[in-house]
Amino acid sequence: MKIIRKELKFYWTMIKPLQTGLLLLTGITGFISSRCSVINFVKFSGLTLSLFLTIAGTTILNMVFDRDIDLKMLRTMRRPIPSGKVKVKEALLMGTIMCLIGLILAFMLSLLYGILIFAGILFDILVYTILLKRKTSWSIFWGGISGAMPILAGRTLGTGSIDTIGIMFALSILLWIPTHIMTFNMLYFNDYKNAGIPTFPSKYGFKNTRMVIALSSIGASIAIGIGITALGLSWGYLRLLAILSAGLLGLAIMSVLKPSEKINFGLFKYASLYMLIAMLLTTIGSVS
Repeated sequence: MKIIRKELKFYWTMIKPLQTGLLLLTGITGFISSRCSVINFVKFSGLTLSLFLTIAGTTILNMVFDRDIDLKMLRTMRRPIPSGKVKVKEALLMGTIMCLIGLILAFMLSLLYGILIFAGILFDILVYTILLKRKTSWSIFWGGISGAMPILAGRTLGTGSIDTIGIMFALSILLWIPTHIMTFNMLYFNDYKNAGIPTFPSKYGFKNTRMVIALSSIGASIAIGIGITALGLSWGYLRLLAILSAGLLGLAIMSVLKPSEKINFGLFKYASLYMLIAMLLTTIGSVS
């Protein structure tokens, strides 16, 4: 039992629970925004399980493919695979099984939903991790497509089709990801440089990267604002979102005008908090 608990602890670390949890929440938010969750608990449960398995499984597989560069970075060298705590074949098998079970469940729920989940896995593992991550700093935008899939898939499962609101929600995630990841790239600039991973800061400089972050923050705020407005949420929710968006924009502008490591770290943390609260507001507003 002690060995099993130890293995589970390693895999819990490997699925990046905070990241997986946030992406899972976006999918749940997309589904609940369709306002069908109250009458279809089975579909809601299926969505939650299929999303968790595919997101977590994909994250494990990414760690398998990135094990060599993880070993070169101080931030990641102690992860279970590069540190030798989990065997490569074991992690590859676990990640593959989780993705397959999640995909089978997704296609059982809906063909279109399954296609979107499969597309998310394909963009994340094949396009982003295997083909582009080590070659171009623009890989982040392709990886962002996979990050946007859960909320689009969730909304699509609820409504039965891809609609404008779902696209706006997906666009907000796609534009939010540069704010989150690029600040991370600046915080751990030397780590990425040592691993040979091209990033926006290394390719275009910190000043231009901060400008991209500011612009993407504006775009994310506008996209989610349009989605929530089209959803018909009350003015109270829109006002709260506007306050949150103002905070995100303010930090992004400060990072351009008065750049510092402290502001960068604050923006990194706030970007995650912003998306978390925005999803919760949308969820609560959709069921109230």
